[in-house]
Amino acid sequence: MNASATWTVPEHVPSDRIVDFDFMNPPNVTADVHLAWKALHNGPDIVWSPYNGGHWIATRADDIEVIQKDHQRFSHARVNIPPGQDPALVPLELDPPEHSAYRALITPAFLPQAIAAMEGDIRLLTVELIEGFAGKGECEFIVEFAKMLPIVIFLRLVDLPQEDRLQLLEMTELAVRGTVEERHRSQQMLAGYIGKWIENRRHNPGTDLISLIVNAKVDGEPIAPQRMFGLLVVVIFGGLDTVAAMMGFVCRYLAEHSAERRRLVEQPELILTAVDELIRRHGVTNTARVVVEDMHLNGVYLKRGDSIQVPNALFGLDERRFSDPMAIDFERKPVLHGAFGNGPHRCPGSFLARMEIKVFLQEWLKRIPDFELVAEDPPRCASGMVNGLLHLPLRWKIA
Repeated sequence: MNASATWTVPEHVPSDRIVDFDFMNPPNVTADVHLAWKALHNGPDIVWSPYNGGHWIATRADDIEVIQKDHQRFSHARVNIPPGQDPALVPLELDPPEHSAYRALITPAFLPQAIAAMEGDIRLLTVELIEGFAGKGECEFIVEFAKMLPIVIFLRLVDLPQEDRLQLLEMTELAVRGTVEERHRSQQMLAGYIGKWIENRRHNPGTDLISLIVNAKVDGEPIAPQRMFGLLVVVIFGGLDTVAAMMGFVCRYLAEHSAERRRLVEQPELILTAVDELIRRHGVTNTARVVVEDMHLNGVYLKRGDSIQVPNALFGLDERRFSDPMAIDFERKPVLHGAFGNGPHRCPGSFLARMEIKVFLQEWLKRIPDFELVAEDPPRCASGMVNGLLHLPLRWKIA
């Protein structure tokens, strides 16, 4: 173990729980981030990493689910590791009942009926992107498709200029896989960017989500500036990188597993139920909770103030919860995964994420049913607060 990491181990952490695992850079992460995390299942259920300020990691679905649902003992007050000094991410870093009023502001924009109304536009954009490179016989999937689809949809949802997408993607990358300093820089960049739009929507409100937030009231009062910024950070960053990463992992899986891909091509009706199984297999977020009081959890003594990480990937890859979890089974029922969280903080954007992945699979497989990885230029993964697929070159034969 890196000696510089050991100083973060407090006295109440048993030596047999300490693992040489830095979640920002776990062993063999570049080749397969999910296998890198899965290695933790070879040890105790709850372990301590001395890296990034020191924190617990819950590795099994049962414990992760308990922590996700129990905000009274496991607070959302700090979801990042290591915690920064930036304003709270609203409503993500608020606990009930305070959390509820802020969540209620954004929930209507992501309800099933609202997302269903967007499907036509999502489908048109998906087709446009795919047909832009289908005739070339190759693409770099992450840059040319996975990052483009979610951000274009998002910019339409909040009525921001499409030409701002590269700037926002840069901020997002720093926010979800950066150091504390890079996360802070990302928020400073966003503060400068969003400030002008807050003023714009105050004086010229529309029907978009930013206008709704800027002009909303909570408990009869306008939202305080720091709370408003924290809410806009969550709205802007929340669905961009996570959906792009998920689509990248799904596409890589299908490129490497031709039999499963052919099933979806020949039986497209399977796509509707396959989406959650693919999401279960490729969890992306690695948020944390703060222990509220001294307690025991699954044989481990946790102290008030400890951070404990709940990696969604490990929930979906737990063989105690899912038979043969590394395999995709389109008939697996029910697929009750934790990829969108559980309890009051369940991701409000889950319906939009499912819609984007469903439409991607339907339209891509119609046009590019057979594709493969590029052997001489392999995929590259990364870990952080969000697992990512950074590079995914694909190729296919042109008819």
